[in-house]
Amino acid sequence: MDMNTAALRPIVCPVLIGRTSYLEALMTSPATLVLEGRCFESDRSLPYAPLLDLLRSFLVSHSSDDIVPLLSLTAPALVKLVPELGTLVPELAPSSILEPEQEKRQLFQALTHFFTRLSATQPVLMIIEDVHWSDESSLEFLLYLARRVASHCMLLLLTYRSEEEYPVLTPFLANLSRERLAEELMLTPLSIDEVGEMIRTISRLPRALDADFLEAISRLTEGNPFFIEELLKSLVTAGEIVYTNGRWERKSRKDGQGIPLPERLYLPRSVQLAVQQRLDHLSAEARDLLSLAAVAGRRFDFALLQQVTRRNEAELLRLVKELITAQLVVEEAEDVFAFRHALTRQAVYTDLLARERRALHRLIAETLESIHANTLDAHLGNLAHHFYAARDWGKVLEYAQRAGEQAQILYAPQAAIEQYTHALEAAQQLSQTPSLRLYWARGHCYELLGDFAAACDDYTRALETARTAHDSNGEWQSLFALGYLWTGRDYEQAGSYLHSALDLARTMNDPLILARTLNRVGNWYVNIEKPQEGLRYHEEARGIFEALADSHGLAETYDLLAIASYNMGGPITGIAYYEQAIKLWRVLDERQGLASSLATMGVRGTNYLNIAGVWVTASRAECVGDGEEALAIARQLGWRSAEALALIFLGIGLGPRGEYARALQCAQAGLDIATEIEHEPWMGFAHLLLGILALDMLGLPTARQHLERALELAKEITYLFLLRVVSGFLASVCVAQQDFTRAEAVLKPEFSFNAPPQTVAQRLIWYAQAELELARSHADTALEIIDQVMASAASGEHGGVILHVWHLRARALLALKRATEAETKLLEAQGVARTHGARPMLWRLCATLGKLYKTSGRREQAEGQFAEAGTIIEELATELTDETLRDTFLRCATGQMPRPLQLSPRRTAMQAFGGLTEREREVAALIAQGKSNRALADELVVSERTIGTHVENILSKLGFTSRAQIAVWAVEKGLVKPS
Repeated sequence: MDMNTAALRPIVCPVLIGRTSYLEALMTSPATLVLEGRCFESDRSLPYAPLLDLLRSFLVSHSSDDIVPLLSLTAPALVKLVPELGTLVPELAPSSILEPEQEKRQLFQALTHFFTRLSATQPVLMIIEDVHWSDESSLEFLLYLARRVASHCMLLLLTYRSEEEYPVLTPFLANLSRERLAEELMLTPLSIDEVGEMIRTISRLPRALDADFLEAISRLTEGNPFFIEELLKSLVTAGEIVYTNGRWERKSRKDGQGIPLPERLYLPRSVQLAVQQRLDHLSAEARDLLSLAAVAGRRFDFALLQQVTRRNEAELLRLVKELITAQLVVEEAEDVFAFRHALTRQAVYTDLLARERRALHRLIAETLESIHANTLDAHLGNLAHHFYAARDWGKVLEYAQRAGEQAQILYAPQAAIEQYTHALEAAQQLSQTPSLRLYWARGHCYELLGDFAAACDDYTRALETARTAHDSNGEWQSLFALGYLWTGRDYEQAGSYLHSALDLARTMNDPLILARTLNRVGNWYVNIEKPQEGLRYHEEARGIFEALADSHGLAETYDLLAIASYNMGGPITGIAYYEQAIKLWRVLDERQGLASSLATMGVRGTNYLNIAGVWVTASRAECVGDGEEALAIARQLGWRSAEALALIFLGIGLGPRGEYARALQCAQAGLDIATEIEHEPWMGFAHLLLGILALDMLGLPTARQHLERALELAKEITYLFLLRVVSGFLASVCVAQQDFTRAEAVLKPEFSFNAPPQTVAQRLIWYAQAELELARSHADTALEIIDQVMASAASGEHGGVILHVWHLRARALLALKRATEAETKLLEAQGVARTHGARPMLWRLCATLGKLYKTSGRREQAEGQFAEAGTIIEELATELTDETLRDTFLRCATGQMPRPLQLSPRRTAMQAFGGLTEREREVAALIAQGKSNRALADELVVSERTIGTHVENILSKLGFTSRAQIAVWAVEKGLVKPS
C-alpha cells in the first residue's frame, strides 16, 4: 500500500490471528501519521470510547502549536467530547446545547473535519482495534467517516473478532458491505514453520526446535500468535523453557519420558479466564456435558455422548446447541462436534479434579469398547489413551502395544513412541518384565526421529534383558540394532557391536539372521575404506537371500552393493545395483529402503564426491527427481536422518552444475536437521558440502572453516571415508590459500606413493596431493600422481574423461611446456563438461584454454575462450541471491582472467533487473499494466503457454508468489510508469 500516492478505502480486518503483527507492518512508514484507538469490553456503554482513547493519545504526543491550527471552527464542538482541549485554548467555550440528533450531527462533522485536515498534510492511518466491543455511537460515526474518506489520503482500519456474533456490530458490518465501503482482510493462522520462527524470535531459541515440541505448540494454539506468546510465557514460568548458556532452551525431552508436551501443558491465565467467562453463562447440565466432551477429546461423537449420558436425542441436542451458542463448540459433521479451540478444551479439562478425570476416562473407554466391539482395531489409539488416563494398566498393556504397532506401520513414529511408553509403564505397574519387542520397537522409532540417546537406552535395556533371560535371538537383535545405531556416532563402537552380532549369528543356525548381519558388517567395512572386504560379506549375504528367495533381503543387499561399487569408483556397476534395489523396494512398498536408495542414486551423475572419478551421464531431471522423491518420502515418514541425508545429497549433485543457491539451501537445511538430532556423520557431510560450495564459489575462508569442522567430526566418529574426502577438499583449499604447510599436514596421514588409490576417497587425497605438488612447482611429480589416479579410475563413458583430473593434468603439462598435449586434454574435457552441464568446471577450462591460446599468440581464440568463461561467470553470479557471495565470486573469478572482464550490456541489464531477460522484463511491464496472459500473448505474438513460462520464470527469479508483486516491482524498477 502506498499511502503517499493514493486515497485509500476503509479496511475492516476480522482478525484474531496476527492482528498486532499486521498492524505493526502497516505502521512502519515514517511519513505516515498513525492514530490508534482501542475498544475494551468494559467500555461498551461508554459513548465514543475508542475515539476518546485515540484523541487523548494524539493530544499527549503533540504540542499545542501543532493541535490548535487543526481545530479551527470545530473546537467548540470537540471540547464537549474532549474537555482537555480547553487547556489548549483558554478562552474556548463549548457550543450551545442542541437537540440530540443535531448535537450528534455537529460532533460528527467536527470530528470528520479534524481528521481530514490531518490528512491534508500527510497520509493518515487511523486504527480502531476490537470494534466488537465498541459502543453504538462510535460505530455510527465510523460509518459516517467511512462514507467520506475516499477523497482523502487516509486509511481507516478496524479490527474485530469474526468468531462471535455481536448485536451492535452486525448491522454496522452489513452497512459497510452493502455500500461497498470496505475491503475485508482475513488473516490466516501461522504455518508450522512460521510458528517455529516466531518461537525462535521471541525466546532466542537455537536454530532448530524439537519437531514434537513445535508440532504440539502449533496444534494447540492453531497458529494464533497471541496464544503462542501466552503459552510461551506460561512455559517459562513453569520451567519448561529455561535460560542456560546465554539463551532460552527447552528442557531435555527425556524429562518427559516420551510423553509429548500436550500431556503436561501449562495453560496461560489469560486463556483460563477467557474460558471461565464463557462457562459462567452455561446451565449446569451444559457444563457437565462440556466436561465430558473435554475428556472425550478435541473432537467427540454424538452417539458416544448419548451412550455415556443416557440422555434422549432431543435433550442432548438442546445442550449441544447451548455449547455452540456459547462459542465453545462447533459442528464438524452430522454427528461429530469439536471444541472451537484446542486451548478451550484443555482449560475445561484441567479444571476437573484428577479423580473426576480418571472416572470419566474409564467410562468413555468402556463405552467405546462396547460400541465398537467388532471393530476395535479402528479405535486402538482412543482405547489406549482413555484406559491410560484411567490408569487401568491391564487394558493399557493390551491396547497401547497394539496401537503402537499400528502407528509404526502407518509411519507415525512419535505417536508410536507415546503408545510404547504407556505400554512399558503399564508393565512396570503390573510388576511384569517388559517385552523385548517393546524396547526394540520404541528404540527404532527414536532412531527414526534422530534421538540417539533414547534409542541407545532402549536397545541397551533390551540387550541386558535378553542376556539375563539367555535369549540368543533377543541378544542378537539388540546387538544388531546397537551396531547400526552407533554408525551415526562412533564407527569403532559400531564395529564392536556388529562383529559380536556376527559371531552370535554364526552359532544360531538361522540363515536369514546371518545374511542380515553379513550385510551390516560389510557396509561397516565399506565405510572404513575397506570396500573389497565389504564386498565379500555382501556377496555371501546375496547368496543366502537368493537361496531363500527373500526379496526384502535382496533389495537391501543390492543397495549395499551399490554403495560399495560407488565407493570403489564404479558408478555404472553401482547404478545397475541401485536399479535392482529400487525396483524391489517399489514392489514391496518399502518406503524406508526406497528413500535410502533414491537419495544416493540421485548423485549418480555430476557430483562433488567423485570429482576424481568418471561421471556417468544422467540428466538433471532424472537425478534431481530421484533426490526430491527421497526427500519427500523421508518427510512423510518423519525420518529425520534420512531427510538430512536426502537434502545433503541433493546439494552434492546440484553444486557442480552451478545451482549454488539451491545447493546452499539444501546444505544448510541438512545441517540444521543433523544438528538437531545430533547425527554427527550427517553433520560432517553437511559441513563438507558447505565447504565445497564455498570453494567452488571462491570463498576460501568460509570453505576452510566448514571443512576444518567436518574434519573434526570425522575424526571424532572414526569415519574414515568421510575423513579422507574432507581431507582432500581441505587440502585443496589450503593450496588455494598458499598454506602449503597445513595442506601437507592434512594429506600426510592418508597419502603414500606405495599404496595406489583404490577408492573414491583415496583418489581425492591423491588429487589434492597433485595440486600441492603443482603449486610447489613440482610439475613432474604432480603429473606422475595424476597418471596413477587416472589409471586407477574406472574407464567409464567418454573414454574415461575425468574433468577435474584432466584439467589439473593440462595445467601440469602447461607447466612442463607441453602445450599441444594440454590443449587436447582441455578440449576433450570441455566437451564432457558441456554434456554434464558442469558450468563451474567449464568456465575454469575456458580460462585455462584461453591462457594457453594467449601464450601461443592465438589472440582471437583466446578472446573467444575468455568471453565464454566470462559469460558463464556472469550467469552463475546472477543466479546467486546473496549479494556478498555474488560479489566475492565475481571479484575472484574475474580476477583469474588476464584482464578484468567487462559485463556485456545484456548481462549488465540482467543483473540490474534481478536476472530477468529482456523479454521477461517486457512481460513484467505488461503485467504491471494489468494485462492477462492471453492479452500478453496477443501483443507479443507468442502462445499463451510461452507467456505462462515467462511468468513462472519471473516469479522464480524474483522470489515472488503473485502477479501483484511483479506489478509493484516493475513500477519500482521504472519498467512502467505508475498509473
